[in-house]
Amino acid sequence: MNIGFDAKRAFQNRTGLGNYSRTLVRSLAEYYPQHHYFLFAPKSKPLFRPSGGMQTILPQRPHHRWLKPVWRSRWVVNDLRQHKIDVYHGLSAELPFGIHKSGVKSVVTMHDLIFERYPKQYNPIDVYTYRRKAVYACREASRVIAISEQTKADLIEFYRVPEERISVCYQGCDPSFEKQHTAEEVNAIKNRYNLPQQYFLYVGSVIERKNLMGISQAMRSLKGKLDIPLVVLGDGSGYKKEIKEYLRKEGLEQQVVWLNETHKFAFADLPALYQGAVALLYPSMFEGFGIPILEALWSRTPVITSNGSCFAETGGNAVLYVDPFRPAAIADAMEQVAGDEVLRADMRQKGILHAQQFTLDKCAAAVMDVYKNITA
Repeated sequence: MNIGFDAKRAFQNRTGLGNYSRTLVRSLAEYYPQHHYFLFAPKSKPLFRPSGGMQTILPQRPHHRWLKPVWRSRWVVNDLRQHKIDVYHGLSAELPFGIHKSGVKSVVTMHDLIFERYPKQYNPIDVYTYRRKAVYACREASRVIAISEQTKADLIEFYRVPEERISVCYQGCDPSFEKQHTAEEVNAIKNRYNLPQQYFLYVGSVIERKNLMGISQAMRSLKGKLDIPLVVLGDGSGYKKEIKEYLRKEGLEQQVVWLNETHKFAFADLPALYQGAVALLYPSMFEGFGIPILEALWSRTPVITSNGSCFAETGGNAVLYVDPFRPAAIADAMEQVAGDEVLRADMRQKGILHAQQFTLDKCAAAVMDVYKNITA
């Protein structure tokens, strides 16, 4: 098969959608080298270096290069036909308009519908744009991939996508998280970034939904009782300012390390950063999958996350669940994990066992089955 991908985020996005794109494409090329993989992208950047068996397709005509967003959202359909693409996969909740008339089979991955559940946390224009693209993709795709049962349920609830048109294909994470680092290597990372010997870890954008305020309020209730600092790997704007003001008023400024502000953090150091943490704190209000949970499980790092949403799918029996709207519950879990080495060891063991459900070969096989089914 000739399999094409919307590879914009594989080349340009350093966070969730980019990691999903890079990991999936690499896995498919590794486990199914008999197929040909075409990466359609507005521009190529060194963030992603395609391997053998992959071909990068960039806009060629002058007006395509000048109007890259239009090329990606519409004109790329002609390039799909030119390269005889059998299946085109929109990796981030959209497909080019007009693909339903092209004869090219299509798949779209839907990560979440958070903008439908929490529209007030988004710019109204963004909500309109996301909805327009998502509705078209779900309606016209030959098959819709949901990254969790939670996202599948949301697609049925919000967009009335027929259940039989949705395949749940879990995602994997970068294989670097499987490697166990020595104590010396972990300490070297702590020294490189001037980190405390003990710390809780927060990984993700600093936005309201991910609930850093709940963590901050939990830390306030633990002040003088459990003063383990929090390392934040992620950035934000207005909500981040709100958090900082709260920390200042409560005398907690020195208890939070904003890693993005103090250093240019290298992705290669992320597994060791997880492995040096007492626990990952991820009391998000809602997610489509929660990839930091999986990264932590592979890293053998205890996880505290939320009840509900997709979290039981990602965390299984390996994590501690809390009510994200109750800072006292978050504080109790932090105190419990920090004070019980036996519990932490049990969580590590259960975590690595649960992570086996999300191996790269299993994730690639599930997606390849979708391709084969729609081209059969």
